[in-house]
Order: sequence, then C-alpha cells, then structure tokens
Amino acid sequence: MNMAITGGYVVPVDGEPIENGTVLIQEGKIVAVGADVTVPDGVETVDASGQWVLPGFVEAHGHLGVWEEAEGWAGQDTNEMTDPVGARLRALDGINPAEIGFADALSGGVTSAVIKPGSGNPIGGQTVAVKCWGRTVDEMLVRQPVSVKSALGENPKRVYGDQKKLPSTRLGVATVIRDALRKAQDYKANTDRKERDGTMEILVKVLDGELPWCQHAHRADDIATAIRLADEFGYKLILNHGTEGHLLADILAERDIPVIIGPLFTTRSKVELRQRSLRNPGILARAGVRIAITTDHPVVPINFLVHQATLAVKEGLDRDEALRSITVNPARIMGLDDRVGSLTPGLDGDVVIWSGDPLDVFSRALRVFVNGREVYTYGEHGGVVADPFYSEAR
Repeated sequence: MNMAITGGYVVPVDGEPIENGTVLIQEGKIVAVGADVTVPDGVETVDASGQWVLPGFVEAHGHLGVWEEAEGWAGQDTNEMTDPVGARLRALDGINPAEIGFADALSGGVTSAVIKPGSGNPIGGQTVAVKCWGRTVDEMLVRQPVSVKSALGENPKRVYGDQKKLPSTRLGVATVIRDALRKAQDYKANTDRKERDGTMEILVKVLDGELPWCQHAHRADDIATAIRLADEFGYKLILNHGTEGHLLADILAERDIPVIIGPLFTTRSKVELRQRSLRNPGILARAGVRIAITTDHPVVPINFLVHQATLAVKEGLDRDEALRSITVNPARIMGLDDRVGSLTPGLDGDVVIWSGDPLDVFSRALRVFVNGREVYTYGEHGGVVADPFYSEAR
C-alpha cells in the first residue's frame, strides 16, 4: 500500500490541477501531492502519463448491498416497513459486500458510498459510509452511523396507507416524526431512566447535533415541512433528492441547507418528480447551495454517477462544481472529508486514473485504488475487479 502515481494530470479537486503531478501514498494514506514530490526508494511507481488522476468519487445517497440487483425479495433489505419509527435500525446490518453493484461502482470511479435505508418509513434508520471493496462491511467501514434517514411525501404515506394505519397522509407523516422527536426530548430530560431505548438514544444524538437528519423530500411543500421540523427541533438538516429544491433555492442557500440532488436519469414516475430536470443542480449551485449529485443506486446504476454530472454541466452546472458535487461536496455534507473526497495529504489513498477528463463520456476509469490498493483495472476485454475474497494482494 506504498506507491506513487506519477506523470499524470492531477486534479486534487480541493486545489488547482497539477501538470505532470505525483500522488504519493504510504500505509494507505496520501502523504504528498504536487509537481516536485520526492518518491522514496523502494516505493512502487505507477506511470499515469497522458492520463487524469482524481480522487475516488463519493456517492452520498445509495442502497448498495441492501437493495441487491436481480435478487428480488431475497436481496431486498432497504425498508423495514413494519415500524414507522426505525431510528434503531442500521443499514450496516443489511449490506451484502458481494452484491454486484460494488463492482459497478469501482468501474465508474466510485470508491466510497453512504448507504441508507429507503424512504418507506417516516424514520427509516441509520446510514453508514463504506468503501466499495472488501469482504465484510466491517472492513469496508468508513463511519457508522453517519446520519439518520427520514422521509416525507408520497412513499411513507403510501406504505402505511396501504396498511390502513398511521401515517396515511402528509399530515400523518409529519406527526409521526414530530411525536418521535418529542418523545426523544422527554427521554433526554429523564435522567432517572432505568432502561435504554435504542430508538430514543439515536434520536437524542440527532437533537444534540451529533447526527445530521437526511430528509427524503421531493416536492417544494415537503421541503418546507422539512425546514419547519428542523427549526422546531434544532437538528442539522440535509435535504435528500430535492427535486423541487430549485423553487426554494434562495431559502436553502440562506439557511445553508445542503442538497443531495438526484437521481437525474429517471422518468417522472410519480407526481413528486414532475419537475425533475438536469437543469436543477445548476440552479441550486448558482444560488449558493452546496450540492452533491446522487444516483440513488440502483434507481440509476452507480457507475453513471459521473455521467449525471456531465449532463448537468451541459444544462448549466459549472464544470468545476460538477466535479466537486461527486467528490469533496458529498464528503463534506456527510462529514467524511477527513477521510475521502479530495487528493489531500492525510486522507485515504482512494485514487482513480482516468483515460482523460472524466466529464467526457468517452473517458473511462483505467485503474482504481482504495486505501492505496489496486482494486479495479480496465483491460482490453473489459474491467477486472480484484476479488476481495480470494485476492492474493490482501
């Protein structure tokens, strides 16, 4: 895990590009980035001449391993739709590292992902950040928990409305969330409690600002409800999806509420998505909103993350902001920028060598490194992913 990538066009993202640059990685961490880096004797060198070198992309909102492709109900662990208040539930416990989506992620230059419960419940559970290569989720772990997932709008009211129980309306969804948070306030105030409550313990961390609140909301009225609830309880709000966020862009910017926007390659399959547009990321960014672009994998395949950014540029998003929206922005939004998101000394050695500008649809990820270990290589007959279960490189 000691290596130097030399001679490439290095794009740190959080700094100016470097012609004929070097990225030095030791013990799995980036230790130097620049044009005049001294490579110690005995360190393996990788020649990236004529190629682009970038940090691994960060997917801020996906369901890798909990929503397995082509597995039907056997691989569907996204929503525990029997309890509308599931803060004690952990996405960590439902992830299958062998799911094929992880290999797809690497082929698209995605090395880290925040995996979240779905949006079937008003409070869905705890999210987790992982690397996209490993035998067990424990060795892939970046941070747990990262946030708490919550949902407003159509999904939870449909799920529980079909069960003929609360919540079956937007009123009911907001009430379930509010009731749970009020109970958490009471639980926090009760210093004489004799038994711990897993749900309340996590919600208290939200109230105390230790965990942000990842709020699924598409429509402008649901976004307004998300802001209203955050104001009422004082927690850190991260807007997820934000399909109509551009209609409230000035409010979101003023309140410094980040938006994880997407997926962008979908049909308008429900009412909430009527204003889905590739123009919306640019509108939000120009208003001063920090954005991250998401595939919501497997809604959009995770290896298409960069293509969503490319087409958002075509529709008005600043090019540099597009790269930030899939690297340093999601890392900062989700509190992971001390580990991933840029080529910065001290961060993990997650590096991708591209054949050219990654925002050019003809470019491809040629070599992918996670913690300084090569885990994906593109060959003449397609990409090869190092098998974490059998790799001799372990």
